[in-house]
Amino acid sequence: MSGMRKSLAVGAITVLVGATLAACGSSDDGGSDGGTKKIAFVQGVAGDQFYITMECGIREEAKKTGAKVEVQGPQKFDPSLQKPIVDSVVASKPDALLVAPTDVSAMEAPLKAAERAGIKVVLVDTTVKDPSFAASEISSDNVGGGEAAFKAIKELNPDGGKVLVVSTDPGVSTVDARVDGFKKATEADSSFEYLGVQYSHNEPAQAAKIVTAALQKDPDIVGVFATNLFAAEGTATGIRQAGKNGKVDIVGFDAGPDQVKALEDGTVQALVAQSPGEIGTKGVQQALAALDGKSTEKKIQTGFTIITKENLDGEGGDAVYKDKC
Repeated sequence: MSGMRKSLAVGAITVLVGATLAACGSSDDGGSDGGTKKIAFVQGVAGDQFYITMECGIREEAKKTGAKVEVQGPQKFDPSLQKPIVDSVVASKPDALLVAPTDVSAMEAPLKAAERAGIKVVLVDTTVKDPSFAASEISSDNVGGGEAAFKAIKELNPDGGKVLVVSTDPGVSTVDARVDGFKKATEADSSFEYLGVQYSHNEPAQAAKIVTAALQKDPDIVGVFATNLFAAEGTATGIRQAGKNGKVDIVGFDAGPDQVKALEDGTVQALVAQSPGEIGTKGVQQALAALDGKSTEKKIQTGFTIITKENLDGEGGDAVYKDKC
């Protein structure tokens, strides 16, 4: 591949794709106690700006209807930590549960138990193997998000080259779909070589180690797709440690403040931002419809925006995640 490079000029593109988010455990009263609907939100992980932004959407929509919101989340994206929280929430008997399952298999039984207890369950962001018990599933088109990440890398590297994916853990529906979309798009283009996916277990330090080692083995890697906020953070660190700043392009998924700073600094070249606030808003709408005996949409997909340094002052900036409501 030649050293020719092309600046990425992808506008704020809205297509069908997904979201992710977190926050601290807290509550928000939204009306009188008489007949007030209680909605519980269990995040995938606390402290993640994706889930904080989703919580903001949930709270704003709930406030319009007078519903009360309770928010909890595990400290890591781990079903062994999330299941006790879900069990505790179910025991408190909310009217509805909005939840981002941390594993497609391990979280299915606890959530089915919630539905059997008479709680309306809405799956937000992630899902389970058999979601038929849920009133609705709301997420990004994560396969499309992976395809968009490849297109961004291709615009930066029109001559092709080797590309790597750094993900979280296998068995998480959203990131698995992103990897699948990126892999299919890469393998359909003969000018690129797909080096596979490696898992960082949602730890930035592990992602940095993966990337440093990968660059030692394949110093001619041209691009890395990092499937979530923590993977992108660690990937940037790994590239710096390998002395490859400016030589390896990173396309990250999600758009927290740290990722945007990396974009502004030129460490990351593009971000695929989900619409977590919209996922939260639609989650409340579907939960309330189910509680009122109205029909619900079984599956909803939300859009995403590709953010570059060029559009950060416009539509791209509007898609940046929040660190507080």
